[in-house]
Amino acid sequence: MKNRVRELRKEGNWTQQQFGDLLRVSRQTINSIENGRFDPSLTLALKIARLLEESVEDIFVLTDT
Repeated sequence: MKNRVRELRKEGNWTQQQFGDLLRVSRQTINSIENGRFDPSLTLALKIARLLEESVEDIFVLTDT
């Protein structure tokens, strides 16, 4: 799954640590999501979308691989 988390987080001027703190996850989790090594749970994806004021579909895009 591809995502726009890094791009949108930077637009909000949050560090990975700040963003993780707001979502109650570690900086490492944010890093892993941004680098495509970890797909968030539905609950976390919804929290990210709410915080970024975007739809889940606009942040996360399913790929064929």
